[in-house]
Amino acid sequence: MPLTTPLRFGLPKGSLEQSTIELLGRAGFKVQSSSRGYKPYINDPELDGRLVRPQEMSRYVAQGFLDFGITGKDWIQESGHKVEVLCDLAYSKATSLPARWVVAVPENSPMKTVKDLQGKRIATELVETTKRYLAEHNVTAEIEFSWGATEVKVPELVDAIVDLTETGSSLRANKLRIIDTIIESYPQLIVNTEVFADPEKRKKLENIKLLLIGALNAREKVGLKMNVPKAVIEKLSATLPALRNPTISPLADPSWTAVEIIIDEAVVRDLIPRLKDLGAEGIIEYPLNKVVY
Repeated sequence: MPLTTPLRFGLPKGSLEQSTIELLGRAGFKVQSSSRGYKPYINDPELDGRLVRPQEMSRYVAQGFLDFGITGKDWIQESGHKVEVLCDLAYSKATSLPARWVVAVPENSPMKTVKDLQGKRIATELVETTKRYLAEHNVTAEIEFSWGATEVKVPELVDAIVDLTETGSSLRANKLRIIDTIIESYPQLIVNTEVFADPEKRKKLENIKLLLIGALNAREKVGLKMNVPKAVIEKLSATLPALRNPTISPLADPSWTAVEIIIDEAVVRDLIPRLKDLGAEGIIEYPLNKVVY
């Protein structure tokens, strides 16, 4: 049965917004939003979307203003609000790598380790997490909240920063050097505790989780179809480990079979010529939206 009231779904506004909308699209949820609006349309009548800053997401979910949402593990930990984490979602703004909050200092700084931050001044958006990190290492430093453009504040305004990076390229461009990583963070699908306890709502959320993870599983994979002479099937399977468990179907010509596999896209350019050399014909490569294991 459909839910009587749509679930209020918080989507992260800002750097993760576009990649989240693309992921939802591959999972089957088409999202339409405008640059000015904060209520995007989702092609599922059981979902009522809201665009919310990731820093505020866990607070709104914990307090019940949103039923569930997507935000980074970093901001959940920073806020300290009680929410249920349904799953990690392994994507970020530009890559499939986790985002990292790192301690960075000027390239020519003598500071090498966290101990060298003793008595220093540090700028960051992630204040509470940075405080806990320093306390764990018995380091006392002055921590100030940064409203953005944190990397330009060293060395004139502060001695070091704690900033978010995926590849480190922005830090290198600003002549900064990483001395430690405080936390690695993927987005997480989080749920209000009361909503999580409702069986019907939880079932809907589990279905959404299944589709999102399926979309992530398919991100770097493709499908291959081909026709293969029966006489070379064993040789083909033994030569190419990825084909040990293909789907094999009979064709009208009893001497040929249809073979279908899912494989990492990165190896396809080397694989297709080898398949051709082994006698495969009619090789078709196709993209995937979801792979559900």
